[in-house]
Amino acid sequence: MNPISNRRMVYSVAVISTILLAVISSVDAFAPSRIPSVSTHGRRSTGASTVTSSNLSLFRSLFAGRQTTEYDLVVIGAGVAGVQAALTAASVPYNNKNILLVDAPRASGMLMNEATGEDLSLGGPTGLFSKALRDVSKRIKVSTLRGMGLREDSVWNEIINNCVDLAQSNADDIVRQLEMAGVTYVQGFASFPDSGGTESILIKKDEDGSMETVKAKRVLIATGSQPFRPRGIPFDGRRIFDSDSINTISYLPKSMVITGSGIIAVEFAKIFRNLGADVTLIIRDLSPRNALMKIGLDKDVAATLVADLVRSGIKIERGAQVADFEVSTLSDRAPIKISLEAKGGGPLPRGHTTQIKADAYLAAVGRKPNTGNLNLAAAGIEIDDYGGILVDSRLRTTAPAGNVFAAGDVLGRPFLASTGAAQAKASISSMFATNDTQPVVECAEGDPACIVDGISQAGTSFDPASLASNPFAFPTGVWSSPEAAYYGLSTQQAKEMGIDAGEGIALYAECLRGRVFSPNGLLKLVYEKPAGRILGVHICGDDACELIHYGMELVKGRRTVLNLVDSLYSAVTYHEMYKIAAQAALDEAGARKRRAAAGAALAKRNRNNRAKESSM
Repeated sequence: MNPISNRRMVYSVAVISTILLAVISSVDAFAPSRIPSVSTHGRRSTGASTVTSSNLSLFRSLFAGRQTTEYDLVVIGAGVAGVQAALTAASVPYNNKNILLVDAPRASGMLMNEATGEDLSLGGPTGLFSKALRDVSKRIKVSTLRGMGLREDSVWNEIINNCVDLAQSNADDIVRQLEMAGVTYVQGFASFPDSGGTESILIKKDEDGSMETVKAKRVLIATGSQPFRPRGIPFDGRRIFDSDSINTISYLPKSMVITGSGIIAVEFAKIFRNLGADVTLIIRDLSPRNALMKIGLDKDVAATLVADLVRSGIKIERGAQVADFEVSTLSDRAPIKISLEAKGGGPLPRGHTTQIKADAYLAAVGRKPNTGNLNLAAAGIEIDDYGGILVDSRLRTTAPAGNVFAAGDVLGRPFLASTGAAQAKASISSMFATNDTQPVVECAEGDPACIVDGISQAGTSFDPASLASNPFAFPTGVWSSPEAAYYGLSTQQAKEMGIDAGEGIALYAECLRGRVFSPNGLLKLVYEKPAGRILGVHICGDDACELIHYGMELVKGRRTVLNLVDSLYSAVTYHEMYKIAAQAALDEAGARKRRAAAGAALAKRNRNNRAKESSM
């Protein structure tokens, strides 16, 4: 039974609310009148939703009695990239007044308010649900609620209602922005006609299934991505999930098995562990640290993240993969039996776990572009081997008419909301070409760490090939607990480019705020010798995904470690670590001794804390 779609279930509200008020900051999420009936579906696909009754009426009036309607721009997909593109095209300096945003949330697995027809994920990133769940898992102590004798469904409803409240708030604000910008927003499947050409778009309306045709001077495809589903896994959306369908889980599992070693797998592992579940992470690599380094994390940041996973009680099965599932058809409460085998097949070495029992299983093994239902071939739009739309440096597709562009996950890697939004703005700049110019970075001759065509120059370096080849294109964040983030070069990358690079490291335990509030973690500066210019920043710890943006500006501004040593930072802030790391770069031997002493004190503190917890 899905708790989101059953908010009207009868609790003893007065009793539960009184208990939870002392533990949780808000209990008003129990009020069923706020979101009367909400259900969850999958991920962003090929069309959009009529969120308000006024928008629904507008949609009807637009098509009533007409065969076609012409738009300056039709945007297909209303995730981060699609909404950003529509709003950008409607604002200065473009000021387009005739923009249509089309999305099919029911087909893509998002949060839907069945009572109003609202798409609660409108304009949100793929990971909106997981980010909300992460924050809720940090605020709600499940063991405390269970200790109070609350029923499992009551605990899960409090958790999920908090997540829905966050999504509702975001969707409401996106609707407000679209209405203010004058963007027409409709629900339906969008595709190109079989007859070929890209001057018209077919829309199959969610409302009644009827087909409509609209004329489009320009088209932007921003249909996002969907999870990669390995063959042989019996996904059912009840016990066995992918990284989108996990949004629909209707219960709080007491045990969870996750396959994957990337960002999404690590994020969900910590989320469910924080929610009190026993979590097992299955990775094909023999070393969790090496697996994380393959996705770009610095070796010390990766090691810190793995140490936290282990410290939090997450089991890691190395060099393994799932061989088989046994799911009971007699009882929904019977655990799944998951058999393991060695990477590539065959038996695991003696002593390794060969079978795990769990309430739920999650496959988080990557994503692929959402292009299957657009009829791209008829439009002359080519895709790569993974389904990603091929574009040029201005994000223009191969459509012969030259009026179709694409942005976001539909292009393939890096599958980030930030780069998707940047691509959306760049595509609008390309299709409505203005005379705006961006300042050009001047590079010294022979400087391998200088990228002239950086991400700040809209429309020229946002295509996947340029992003992949530019280590300074964008920051990357891992929204686990603790967070991890990086920007620029790692030491290894710098040396591979022929740069003599050094490192300056600061532990969270070396700054006052870290010692008091969150001592586990580190910040690393990668710098060029002997000048001291900062080439990269790598962080693992609280607020890493916020702290990285200051580091990004240091790299882009060509600041040096000497600049940081002479800088003054507000007391009791994590930013003090930048200065500590810079000082460590200038005194490596002394810094190693200080880190060793701080690390020993932290280890003792952690042991004492564990001893206290075990004695309670």
